[in-house]
Amino acid sequence: MALVGLDNIYVAPLTKDDGTGVTYGTPVKIANAIDAKITPSQDQQSIFADDNVAEIITVFSQVDVEFTIAELSNSIYKLLLGKTTNSQGVIIDKADDVAPYFAFGFRAKKSNGSYRHVWLYKGKFTLIEEGFQTQADKADFTTQPIKGTFVKRANDGKYRARVDSDDAGVTAGVITGWFTSVYNVN
Repeated sequence: MALVGLDNIYVAPLTKDDGTGVTYGTPVKIANAIDAKITPSQDQQSIFADDNVAEIITVFSQVDVEFTIAELSNSIYKLLLGKTTNSQGVIIDKADDVAPYFAFGFRAKKSNGSYRHVWLYKGKFTLIEEGFQTQADKADFTTQPIKGTFVKRANDGKYRARVDSDDAGVTAGVITGWFTSVYNVN
């Protein structure tokens, strides 16, 4: 089946990732999704022996995420990048602001009407490229791409959960609860 849609972009704060476990805060819906690109990065090396490739070793590195939404509100900007407001309610960007870790979730509609559901488990978002233009005599708009880098969790090495709503053996509660909490079951 082909993927024909995208909606329900969520983030959930990663509050704990250590040898004792993993916990997340409540997922927050970001905004109206326009597009998303998920790019895994792996290092692959070949070992040669007896004039042939004897072994191929692949090491997971990270997953780069870029998505575009209709409008990035100041509250979501603050959340994703660890920003604060001053006493007058103005966001002041500082060079030493530290973005927190998040899980990133979404669903993509398939051509048969079912959905692919995804959670990336641990990542940080980076400063957002902004573009502005004057209003002309026709309706133009500017969208806002957001980029992040996701890695495996320290606790268990997992980096993603993925399921299609029409996969065999998927329980109904998995799909209906996908965005109420980060899917985090073995």
